[in-house]
Amino acid sequence: MVAVNYVGAELWSYYHAPWETRVDLARQLMDIAEQLTNNDFDFALYLLDVTFDNFAVGSRDGKVIIVDAENVIVADKKLIRQNKPEGYDVWYESRVEDCDKEACLSFSKDILCSRVTNDHNYYAVCQNLLSRFATWRGTTGGLLHDPPADVVRDGQLQALLDECTRPRRPYGRFQAARELRDLLTQLR
Repeated sequence: MVAVNYVGAELWSYYHAPWETRVDLARQLMDIAEQLTNNDFDFALYLLDVTFDNFAVGSRDGKVIIVDAENVIVADKKLIRQNKPEGYDVWYESRVEDCDKEACLSFSKDILCSRVTNDHNYYAVCQNLLSRFATWRGTTGGLLHDPPADVVRDGQLQALLDECTRPRRPYGRFQAARELRDLLTQLR
């Protein structure tokens, strides 16, 4: 038996929504990535299947909801600190690997479960949902496609999305994710 509940339209249905709506949804997605990575419970939940179909937008409140979380790794950060596996305190930055399929992510289960600080969720959201590298249902360009002219001229949004997806600086994704959340708040 399977029980299902309709919570709202899938995120994909907002792909062509007004810019302000897409910015708000993008900010919520980055907040989810942060909450799943760093929280008071000291557990990280790493999403392994990040696609437009696995998120919905609440029909009553416009809040983004994870609707399919069957592919998740749970890492106990407290236990990692206790056991101190090799490199446990070294920040880990996910590697981008080119792929000819939609919504690809590269990850190492062993590393996700042995490092306290990991950027996987930021990488997954930026790569598969927000950036120009996102591909889904034959389209290219994520939720933040076609920004207004003033945002394009400024260049900050594109630079942060690029750094969040394909960092050029060591640990650049961590900084880009934080700055992207701030910028999205300003753009709302």
